[in-house]
Amino acid sequence: MKSNYNYTSEFILESGEKLDGITITYSDYGPVDAERTIWVCHALSGTSEVLDWWAGLFGNKQLFDPKQDRIICANVLGSCYGTTGAQDFEKPLEFPLVTIKDMVKAHQLLADHLNLSKIDLLIGASLGGQQAVEWAVTNPDFVNGLILIATNASHSPYARAFNEVQRLALQADQTFGDKNGGQNGLKAARAIAMMSYRSYTDFSLKQSEKEPKADDFKSASYVRYQGEKFVNRFNAYAYYYLSKAMDSHDVLRGRSGSYESVLKEIKARTLVIGIDSDTLFPIEEQRFLHKNIPESEYGLIESAHGHDSFLIDYDKLNILIRNFLRQEPIGKIVEAKSETKTLLKRKINYLI
Repeated sequence: MKSNYNYTSEFILESGEKLDGITITYSDYGPVDAERTIWVCHALSGTSEVLDWWAGLFGNKQLFDPKQDRIICANVLGSCYGTTGAQDFEKPLEFPLVTIKDMVKAHQLLADHLNLSKIDLLIGASLGGQQAVEWAVTNPDFVNGLILIATNASHSPYARAFNEVQRLALQADQTFGDKNGGQNGLKAARAIAMMSYRSYTDFSLKQSEKEPKADDFKSASYVRYQGEKFVNRFNAYAYYYLSKAMDSHDVLRGRSGSYESVLKEIKARTLVIGIDSDTLFPIEEQRFLHKNIPESEYGLIESAHGHDSFLIDYDKLNILIRNFLRQEPIGKIVEAKSETKTLLKRKINYLI
């Protein structure tokens, strides 16, 4: 189920720098001869074990079921869950810059190794969606169906600045650069990131105080906890390089024409999903994808949870994706609505 593919030839990165071979860790679930092959591109801190982290969509009796579907997810180049990354270097900061294009190049090598000439569905959210967009442009004949969630054609100046702030936190840790260093910096960086993964409304609903106080607030405790928890499962250098890779995302780089003309090269039938409370990947970016990918439909999720909604609001994702897969007309905009506004109104009234 979980395997390593060792590519022993020289791997040339987009920058021109070279790696002396790479290892790609991947998970391959379900029957090889399944009627449907699905490839999942994971987000920044994800693993290849998609049944664990996207259990609301993938798993037994879920929308994508390994008893019926072949499901493949590969850990990205630069990560710390088996695939080659900075943690494999004695001096981690000597690891070269990896871009989204490099990740897709590695994915394609694995697909060739698995003898896949075409996949039925390519799905990704956030950084995973960036990979999926790039792959569908790079090799349009390889992808039959495409689902893009909370992602974009080029990473925005705002989001790049947010990533830089996190890297500044990493670099402020005096141990950053040592083989196993940067843990305190990683804790701070992840705490910062939570501000972009969730929303004002989400914090208001979940982190408000029951009684007025002057210190030791729930929201402060929450982001500290998220940072501490993250250090136990991730690597500071992987975080540094993967945030750089996210910043690199731009489907126009290295191509002639315009964003509009490049996106028109995508042949796959496509569903683009936006989240109305997402400030990191605002819905204008998904609408732009929908407008310029020829055979695409657009779905909107209304949610309090911000960018992380793709990991939380499974019921809404299931509605949109199921209709898309059934080829039922969902119109230009399908709203998967929630009771968030009512809940927030009650909460605000209580606080007042």
